[in-house]
Amino acid sequence: MKKFFLFLTFLSNLTLFAQQQNVTFSVNPSTFNEDEEITVTVSNVNPAAWGVTDIYLWAWSFDTNDANIMDSPTNGSWTNSNEAQKLTNNGDGTYSFTFTPTTFYNRTGIGRIGMLVKAKDGTGDKKSQDQLFEVGKFQLNLTSPSSNVTIINSGDNVSITATATLAADFNLKANTTSINTQNGITSYSFNTNVTENTIFELEATDGSEIQTETFEIVVRPTVVEEALPNGLLDGLNLNDADPTKATLVFYAPGKEFVHVIGDFNDWKLDNNYLMKKDSSKDRFWIELSGLTAQTDHMYQYFIEADLKVADPYSTIVLTESNDQYIDAITYPNLPAYPTGKTNHAVTLLRTGDAPFSWEITNFNKPAKTDLVIYELLIRDFDALHSFDAVKARLDYLQELGVNAIEFMPVSEFDGNESWGYNPSFHMALDKYYGTKTAFKQLIDECHKRGIAVILDVVYNHATGQNPYYRMWNTDNGNYGGQASVDSPFFNETAKHSYSVFNDFNHSQQATKDYVKRTTQYWIEEYKIDGFRWDLTKGFTQNCTASDEGCTNTIQADRVAVLKEYADYQWEVDPDFYVIFEHLGTNQEETEWVNYRLGEGKGIMMWSNLNPNYSETSMGYHDSNKSNFSWISYKNRGWTTPANISYMESHDEERTMYRNLNFGNSNASYDTQDLATALERQKGSGAFYFTVPGPKMIWQFGELGYEVSIDFNGRTGNKPIRWEYVNDSDRKALYDTWAKIIALKKQEDIFRTSNFTLDVAASTGIKKIHLTNDNATDDLQYITIIGNFGITEQAAIPGFQQTGTWYDLLNDANTITVTNVNQSVLLQPGEFKIYGSSAVTLSNEDIILNNTDISFYPNPSNGFIRINKTVEDVKIFDITGKKVLDYKGRFDENHTFKTQSLIQGLYIVRGKTENNLFSFKLLVR
Repeated sequence: MKKFFLFLTFLSNLTLFAQQQNVTFSVNPSTFNEDEEITVTVSNVNPAAWGVTDIYLWAWSFDTNDANIMDSPTNGSWTNSNEAQKLTNNGDGTYSFTFTPTTFYNRTGIGRIGMLVKAKDGTGDKKSQDQLFEVGKFQLNLTSPSSNVTIINSGDNVSITATATLAADFNLKANTTSINTQNGITSYSFNTNVTENTIFELEATDGSEIQTETFEIVVRPTVVEEALPNGLLDGLNLNDADPTKATLVFYAPGKEFVHVIGDFNDWKLDNNYLMKKDSSKDRFWIELSGLTAQTDHMYQYFIEADLKVADPYSTIVLTESNDQYIDAITYPNLPAYPTGKTNHAVTLLRTGDAPFSWEITNFNKPAKTDLVIYELLIRDFDALHSFDAVKARLDYLQELGVNAIEFMPVSEFDGNESWGYNPSFHMALDKYYGTKTAFKQLIDECHKRGIAVILDVVYNHATGQNPYYRMWNTDNGNYGGQASVDSPFFNETAKHSYSVFNDFNHSQQATKDYVKRTTQYWIEEYKIDGFRWDLTKGFTQNCTASDEGCTNTIQADRVAVLKEYADYQWEVDPDFYVIFEHLGTNQEETEWVNYRLGEGKGIMMWSNLNPNYSETSMGYHDSNKSNFSWISYKNRGWTTPANISYMESHDEERTMYRNLNFGNSNASYDTQDLATALERQKGSGAFYFTVPGPKMIWQFGELGYEVSIDFNGRTGNKPIRWEYVNDSDRKALYDTWAKIIALKKQEDIFRTSNFTLDVAASTGIKKIHLTNDNATDDLQYITIIGNFGITEQAAIPGFQQTGTWYDLLNDANTITVTNVNQSVLLQPGEFKIYGSSAVTLSNEDIILNNTDISFYPNPSNGFIRINKTVEDVKIFDITGKKVLDYKGRFDENHTFKTQSLIQGLYIVRGKTENNLFSFKLLVR
């Protein structure tokens, strides 16, 4: 039976949280045939770390060729192991399981068995490492050389030793030629002089069965020392003048030599593809030639003839265990992985492709305070889980008023289905969502519609597949273990209390260079508008995994390095949105909010108001539960609305789930009733979007999505509920939020710094007052009142002035205020947004009754003229923001100047003597 290294990734799509344990396996008897009973014992395991008391065996088997892998028929599912495979607790910290392989696996001809132990629900990586045992009484063990690949100088002597469990005849082959035989022994020893690269195969037979061990002796090559040419970046560098050439640059400090292998050399070790070395920069490099343009080439770096890794700066990788599950609709013409030629991820290399033709080259990002961000997990947003599927849904998002989409991580992660917080290649697009072209088409379409694109990026950690992790770890270049002490990128153990996977060391220049190269690539290649940085608390080097107090207090090194990373982004795009998911101390977050603020920059912060808005919607107001006043940036001592507040994100329980399962009630009013709960969500929106500053919606929150975050496991697939759009109550919530969002984006008063929140009352009566900073605007005041209790109540709005006030969600409804302290009776869940003047929303559909009205020129080159006498002409950008306002009456053919507008699409609104009019204007 031929032995070879095989890494198993049966469940990599589920590994989001690093709770894996490295345990000790033993088997009795130590050698066994497939029809003999064995007992597997596990020690050094702590079930309590997984929150359980029982552990289960997850098992698989191979045939005699170490192929044809089959799971145990009684494994059960990963989230619900079969009780038949529960291990016995021996009471001494060990656990055992007894079985006969042929019976247990329901097969014969077994050459190897594999297993791990896990919690009954293994979600969150609650499992051990993989363990393999050979099947058969007769086993061969190579004791020297101890590595699969040994590097020597030409002419060195090599000692080869091995043992067999039974007396055997041995035959040693060098490059398939027999060079030594010894018979009837259990211990083998032979010395040989080696002058060239040689693959050795040691074969042993007991007369009925053959076992083999294969290893390689590599003669140390002569590496050419040559300076790296100027202008080359780490990774792949295309030659624009010659598509038959490309230059690879590989940072690999401490490594002696590196070859490139690929389809161009049949994945063989070949000194013609030995990389040159620039020792002064710790980089290897090589110019490939003879490539075929517009062809799918592939390559890996073969480090010291032992470790194969894909390029850390890959933009697309092919993987042996995941690609076959990606369909042709999502990724047409996906290149086939070179099965049988190599293993581990490989890098896709193409030359001569025409650059993507962007239609929008000068996108004008929405102002930060106007942002309405839609956080979206492509997997759970559309059944087709693709960029194309999201593009087809943009009408829905645009009509809601969304002007930015924040995609959960789309860089290459382990497996296919994931939240994406298990990144392996930070510069590669994950193919499960589609092609690079499809992503660019989606971004271009978003920009046409005034929608910015923000990516969730994960630089706290990387999984075991990351090439730079594999190059310096305690698992011999495999995916487990921990970073070794000489790693230029990773800490041996995490320096913070929120450890997941392998912790980057952000004090290392190599890590900083990696972050700079990969982040700037996304901005330059895809025209991304912003990054949301995940788990920024982990960017310190001052704490330990057990010291949460340290992690959660201000850390000067963390402040400094994240400012440096912000500079990397602004170096490429001065208007780039930099957003941190820090959720830490106000002192630390203020450092970032104020960073380069005088230049119009500054960093934005995620701000979690989920508990407060959930309590508001459920109707619980005691002990300050529903006080969401922290949504005001002024309460944080900031001079700018830098807090991206949210009622929900991917990380919180859904507000509607809480409403329907835990909401407050009395005999006549029940917040657990679906229609009632949806009505209360309208009120939450009224007290959310209207507070000045950027806001974020978690997908389907606008339709009252009520499936728990823990459905199918926290990170498991969730039901996709597009049928909600056809539910009148849910669609009414969408429509109400859309109208409030339109108000927010259109009216300057929602950008004011003069506002107050009165939202702490234990009665559930909440109030917001806004005063316009622009004294010339028609809409000077807004008063918002809401009853979030469960009984009828009178509210005292505290109007800013007497006179007529307009219900801004229905201008036909007005209220005459004769006393600013007069009360308004509100039913439970009822709210009002009152304005001191009426408002016409720019995104409403208006019929142009006066068909003989016209305007010119269109496109405009600095002005427009309208052929009728008109009044109050306003121009809005595509996001709904008012950019020009011409008040008063204007004669026909009056010149309205537009030279202040940048290139793009606008909406012109106004009225004639009897009609309203609206038309689209293109500015060039």
